[in-house]
Amino acid sequence: MTSEPRPVGSGPLRSEGMPRPGIAPDTEIRQRDRTVPQYRVVLLDDNDHTYDYVIEMLQKLFYFSLDQAYQHAEEVDRSGRTVIITCELREAEFARDQIHGYGRDPRLARSRGSMSAVIEPAGC
Repeated sequence: MTSEPRPVGSGPLRSEGMPRPGIAPDTEIRQRDRTVPQYRVVLLDDNDHTYDYVIEMLQKLFYFSLDQAYQHAEEVDRSGRTVIITCELREAEFARDQIHGYGRDPRLARSRGSMSAVIEPAGC
């Protein structure tokens, strides 16, 4: 049995065993992205950590540039909080845990542990 080549644009080649997709794959991805809840990881201020500690931590844990890390250090000092990242819950929990596990600031004798961070819904 021989098969003649099909001209381009003559319609889809269907096989009995293969389901026909009902939606374009890129449309499905866009819809999924819109429905996945996002969360903010918020670093909270305290008086037991220096700017140098905050900058160092953000550069090591989140690969921020010196300028980005310094801007977050200023914001947390000025406002009492700064949003570090916005992401899905699993990544947000991991980021928060990384901050909580970073350790004390060796530059301050009164520093007893890591900085605090919380997770909050990013909203719409």
